Amino acid sequence: MGRRERTKERKREREEEGDDELESERDEMRKDCPIAGLLFISTEKIAFRSDRSLTFTSPKGELIRIPYKVSVPLSKIQRVSPSENVNKPNQKYVQIVTVDDYEFWFMGVPFRLPLILTVCRHITGIHVDDKSFLFYVIFEIVKRFDTVQNFTQLTQADTNITLGETLTPLTPPTSWLSPSGDFAFGFRPLESDPTQFLLAVFFNKVPNQTVVWTANGGKTTNNQSKAVFTQDGRLSLRDHAGNEIWNTSVTAATSAAMLDTGNFMLVSSNSSTLWQTFDNPTDTILPGQVLQEGTSLYARLTDSDYSRGRFELGVQPDGNLVLYSLAYPTAFRYRPAYWASNTWGSVHVQLVFGQSGKLYLARANNSELFTVSSVQITEDHFQRATLDSDGVFRHYTLLKNKLTTGSWDVQVSTPDNICESLQTDVGSGACGFNSYCTFDSDGRVNCQCPPKYSYLDPDNKYKGCKPDFISQSCEPGGEAPFDFVEMNNVDWQHSDVETLNPMNEAQCKDNCLKDCFCLVAVYSTETCRKKKFPLSNGNLGSSIQTNVFIKFSKYNNTNTNTIYLPSKSDNGKRNWKTLVLTASILLGSSVLLNLVVVSACVYKRKRRLLYRDPGGLVPSLCSFTYKELEFATKGFTEELGRGAFGTVYKGNIAYSESQTLIAVKKLGTLLEEAERDFTNEVNTIGQTHHKNLVRLLGFCKEGEHRLLVYEFMSNGSLSKYIFGMNCVEWTQRAQIAISIAEGLAYLHEECRKQIIHCDIKPQNILLDENNVARISDFGLAKLLRLEQTRTSTGIRGTIGGISIGDWRAKRS
Repeated sequence: MGRRERTKERKREREEEGDDELESERDEMRKDCPIAGLLFISTEKIAFRSDRSLTFTSPKGELIRIPYKVSVPLSKIQRVSPSENVNKPNQKYVQIVTVDDYEFWFMGVPFRLPLILTVCRHITGIHVDDKSFLFYVIFEIVKRFDTVQNFTQLTQADTNITLGETLTPLTPPTSWLSPSGDFAFGFRPLESDPTQFLLAVFFNKVPNQTVVWTANGGKTTNNQSKAVFTQDGRLSLRDHAGNEIWNTSVTAATSAAMLDTGNFMLVSSNSSTLWQTFDNPTDTILPGQVLQEGTSLYARLTDSDYSRGRFELGVQPDGNLVLYSLAYPTAFRYRPAYWASNTWGSVHVQLVFGQSGKLYLARANNSELFTVSSVQITEDHFQRATLDSDGVFRHYTLLKNKLTTGSWDVQVSTPDNICESLQTDVGSGACGFNSYCTFDSDGRVNCQCPPKYSYLDPDNKYKGCKPDFISQSCEPGGEAPFDFVEMNNVDWQHSDVETLNPMNEAQCKDNCLKDCFCLVAVYSTETCRKKKFPLSNGNLGSSIQTNVFIKFSKYNNTNTNTIYLPSKSDNGKRNWKTLVLTASILLGSSVLLNLVVVSACVYKRKRRLLYRDPGGLVPSLCSFTYKELEFATKGFTEELGRGAFGTVYKGNIAYSESQTLIAVKKLGTLLEEAERDFTNEVNTIGQTHHKNLVRLLGFCKEGEHRLLVYEFMSNGSLSKYIFGMNCVEWTQRAQIAISIAEGLAYLHEECRKQIIHCDIKPQNILLDENNVARISDFGLAKLLRLEQTRTSTGIRGTIGGISIGDWRAKRS
């Protein structure tokens, strides 16, 4: 026998000895570990491939392939003392962590395997080879994921996404599908604006394609963006100009996969997972997914805005699963948590979502610590657990055979009543300031405004509410005329100014009416609690036994199209009375009298500048000085735009200790005959009040300076939406057109002095904070010297505005 033959014979003998040892070990395990033995019997055909993957046949006859990678040589795996330390590998499978535990990663999910305690208690010294150790791994994975079928689903990834592949929002492929088509990774149009797209993982077969994960912090992109699986092995999201706006922060991936579990992953050449959505959750977890210690879910801002919102669900190092409310947009945590599992003292806790529908906190050895949802769900359902925008963590299910007619059913809600649970010393509570929390027919939080209040933003009710009247002034004469509107079974927990007891209901109302700081009076069992602005932590419920009195002004409604400025007559009368009284007392001293008069004038001038309250009714516009407007605009430094009528600057004036934005237009050269009519013409414009006209607040006529002060339109002109990159969807275009038509109809037919605009163009249509269209630059034609033009009406004169009377006169 030659040397080569002898070598082969020795190798064969060693393999036979190894097989005998392995079979002997299996026999012993069948005796002492019946469950493990059954698994061995059903998966006897195990093969190891040269590409470091394990294949075996499941009980259902399915061929399962498992890539594996170890962080330490398998020959060295044995019991170690606690002092020995092995650094945690990145997305590997095996690591020694304690005396009795082994930790491995499968599909990016860590598992701690207490071999002695869990698999077979008879094992005292652990010296295992590849086959037996990987068998233990298989056993624990199958136990963890409930059934071999679910485990198979994890391992059968469609990894045919190769380097260089690209997704775009409009041109196929727009997404990469999982093998069954249940899930997709790709571009999904936004419900509220189909021109905007999310890069997301979503249920592909559900009619509304429910989103379970979003890239780029939930921020949308337009239809010119694209997602690229780059040649260096990372996933990159790019805008229309090719600039990268998000990436997976890992490189060297060779393929990608969208799994039937809803997990999208990047895989290396040795089949290890480099990055996956299951490790980077947004607001949802899916069956088979684990929320690790130190990881959080964040609710979206609204149902249609996927950016990070006001609530967080997290697994804390102290062993607690908690829900926090957050300040927006800083994400500051308001403590304490409004819900907690109260499972202190456990370490390495994780939130596990089982395939059967069970949602629970698990210890390191996978034993249950706390159950969030114990509903048993069959395989004919889709499932998800989502931290919704209202701060409630809900377990949803949907029958797969009713996708076209069914909807997501809520199985469990945590907490079951967030209106009562979320009561913080700081912050607004479950809803925004000056609103209260209740529930709609679907069990969703419904934030409501009290009577005489309206939403700051009807599209985002969580922003809170504002009063539709001018709040009571604490200055002399500010007591009247206010009244109350009554509510029942509502309260705002943390807005008390004062608590009075004992007191009857009539005394409570009268006391609040006379208190300028009292916004609401809450009466219950001879106790009167006066509330201040803003109201917070509002809650409506039958268990709240209160009578609530909302104080409001009998007139001066802020929803009217006039601006409230301190009335010259009112302020003048008070100041004049004070001045006369002072003058009578100090008549003998002319020097002191002059000093008082000058001081009063300066005070009145400063007061007129600093406190211009935009909510009441006055018979005329406010007259500003040039210095006042120069100060308000910081020397006319921030230019908003230029046009035929002059240059517009951004400014602000102080209002109730806060700043109100204004737009100041510096007019061009006036016609000589129009100089005399400037004030009358401006007053005419100021008396036009309509929801679709930009409101004129005041003017300046000082020397050669002629300026107009308008309310500020935060979203600019329509031109940037028509000619810019951010296009307006068709439904909004139609609404804008209707708004413009309503504004023109008012100018032509309804205002006291009818006006023809003659210069309707996108630059003269402005959009407010709610994207409501407002017409600007109307009624100024007679005041300005512009290029003379003949219009289609036969009028010689200014394009930009002319009264109906002038138009008819020139036509006749």
